[in-house]
Amino acid sequence: MKLFPAAAPPTLAPSKAAPPSVAAGIGLMVVSVAFFAAMNMLVKVIGPDYHPLEAVFFRNVIAAIFVIPFVLASGGLRTLRTRNPLGHALRAICGLASHGLCFYAFQRISLANGMTLTMSVPIFATVFAIVFLGEKVGLYRWSAVLVGFIGVIIALDPTGTIQEGSLYALAGTFFWALVTVLVKKLSATESPYTIVFYYMLTGSLVATCFLPWVWVTPSGTVWLLYLAVGVVGAIGQITMTLALKMAPASVISPFEYTQIAWAVLFDAVLWGVLPSAATMTGAAVVIATGLYIFRRESRSRS
Repeated sequence: MKLFPAAAPPTLAPSKAAPPSVAAGIGLMVVSVAFFAAMNMLVKVIGPDYHPLEAVFFRNVIAAIFVIPFVLASGGLRTLRTRNPLGHALRAICGLASHGLCFYAFQRISLANGMTLTMSVPIFATVFAIVFLGEKVGLYRWSAVLVGFIGVIIALDPTGTIQEGSLYALAGTFFWALVTVLVKKLSATESPYTIVFYYMLTGSLVATCFLPWVWVTPSGTVWLLYLAVGVVGAIGQITMTLALKMAPASVISPFEYTQIAWAVLFDAVLWGVLPSAATMTGAAVVIATGLYIFRRESRSRS
């Protein structure tokens, strides 16, 4: 089912605007990033009195329910047939670890600092693509990776002392980079909805196993916040999936960096915290590195 009509035949008046599907993909990516930033903000509002795996559980269960109609619309139960159950299991475990670690971090450090560190995913993913996918990387991209790690080190120490939460955010980023490599391999044989559904389902089951040890009965307000975390996370996941279907990843992926702007806004409005010079410097280096890597990857693919 196409959500947007095919582009009309070219007219005599040429235009340099992006094709409708690409423009829509970019718009959906920006919307998706905003929802993911809101999800992280809600987890921070819930606070450290509740274990992050409890938030992961609600995020996955509610998101799985939301994804079901899209699975049915894209081909029904046939869409869920998979040739790589082990790949889905590994993707789910890495995704669960990433969300748990990042949620723990967001509960304890500023959103801007945490999201700056998570924006280093392309740097780690480049290294993992070399190791696990056998991709060849030249001198320029290796140099970009090294510069990116310098940006990460700068962002790790925003107050003169490395915060525990920053280390958790970096560990979560490590696992999310593994997720990107696993999804890349799964995408060769699986549909996007299949990948999303099995992650939500497996993540929910695994998180459930930990609930007896981490469960804290939510108050009335926290129940609503957990519901919001699941809904917002599901919308973010769905809009990102649609964005990747409408436009090349190399075109829309750089717009993920708008998440840092949302983080700065939430920190300032809700907690009265402004990012430190070290955080912004590290963010600038990480973003510049990521954009360079995306550009080089786009050129090599074309």
